[in-house]
Amino acid sequence: MKKSLMAAAALLLCGLSASAVAGNGFVRAEVGQSKVKAILEDVGSEHDKDTAYSLRGGYWFTPNFAVEGSYNHFYDRTLYNDGQDRVNAKLSAIGLGMVAKEHATATDLGFFVQLRAGIARSKLSIRSTQGNGSETSNRPYYGIGAGYDFSKTFGVSLNYDHNRASGGDLRLRSNTLSLGLEARF
Repeated sequence: MKKSLMAAAALLLCGLSASAVAGNGFVRAEVGQSKVKAILEDVGSEHDKDTAYSLRGGYWFTPNFAVEGSYNHFYDRTLYNDGQDRVNAKLSAIGLGMVAKEHATATDLGFFVQLRAGIARSKLSIRSTQGNGSETSNRPYYGIGAGYDFSKTFGVSLNYDHNRASGGDLRLRSNTLSLGLEARF
């Protein structure tokens, strides 16, 4: 999987044209709520909600196309605590992807919709009084958003993202609704 990510990044960089160099870097912060569903094979499923946040950065090659890297924090809760024994779980991911954006006006300002997709390396960490462990997996992610660009350097959006993770017989799904602020430079 690492070779696939490296090859995709190399192809993106090789395909840049001279006109793409005139784009904008960006940083983005998102905060919201994620609903995490855990499915254990032959046992069943459970879901829980937690506050989620995401930190993203990348480069807009055109007003309609960007690449992004991200850190996403979906879940960090105590699953069990009786005063003597405890179990904590944390789900996070780092990702590399693309963003496509379309404005409602020709000025590339005002209302817009955007799509994003890529590959995320998710990590589920379990900490307990009996020991600690973690599992990682590489899975696709995707999302959709709508927002408003107030200027060429600042915009806000409402986003919905879907991420998956797995480890052994356990599969996880995280659906996140968040508010994002983006600064471009």
